[in-house]
Amino acid sequence: MKILISNDDGFQAPGIVALHAALASVADVEVVAPEHNNSAKSNALTLHSPLYVHTAPNGFRYVNGTPADCVHIALTGLLGYRPDLVISGINNGANMGDDTIYSGTVGAAMEGYLFGIPAIAFSQVDKGWGEIDAAAQKAREIVEQMQSRRIVGEAPWLLNINIPNMPLAALKPLKLCRLGRRHAAERVIVQESPRGDTMYWIGAAGPAKDDAEGTDFHATAQGHVAVTPLKVDLTDHQNLGYWAQTAARMVASEPAPSAQTKAP
Repeated sequence: MKILISNDDGFQAPGIVALHAALASVADVEVVAPEHNNSAKSNALTLHSPLYVHTAPNGFRYVNGTPADCVHIALTGLLGYRPDLVISGINNGANMGDDTIYSGTVGAAMEGYLFGIPAIAFSQVDKGWGEIDAAAQKAREIVEQMQSRRIVGEAPWLLNINIPNMPLAALKPLKLCRLGRRHAAERVIVQESPRGDTMYWIGAAGPAKDDAEGTDFHATAQGHVAVTPLKVDLTDHQNLGYWAQTAARMVASEPAPSAQTKAP
């Protein structure tokens, strides 16, 4: 099995180093990751400046771009082959609920999915890299189980997996979850720069709003590894009928074009 690994914390982050070490014994693994931290870059691609690829002493390749840039470049020419699986992480902190919209970790995995390759985004629930080796071992277990059950190599899928910062033996079994929801982010932080200019810092993410049973927030709080299947289609299918009726009424209320505006 050939695996491409990326992340959004940068190629030197403990999460990607531990993940590579855990997977290298069970797969042919290559790393193409951002040069610097690119958290909250979502699916952004760099279109108006050149990208450069360098190789670190440990063989990891790193790019002066976003997580999606890294996976895109890797899949469209850098690797020279098509990997069986794209894995992003292990992220320094949770990617649950609304986080998945902003997450560079999820963005990197999603880029693989958009190219038709199965993809997983791995994150630890708490920041600080506590029990990172246990999280990496759990990630390897999941990948091995998927491979043995021939889940890898079928139609593409996208999974978001959050692992509590706990010893491996203490982690509870996988639990399939839906995304929870967060409250709105905290207020922007305003500071003055040394030169007297006003600076604005994005506030912290809001606390959990929907953390009911069945959500990723609830599962990880109980010590489970939370697994959430994601999709790219943002269409509000449930309300398509409502909007069709609304659009029809809007069209019906439009004034008829005047003689001057009619096409000849």
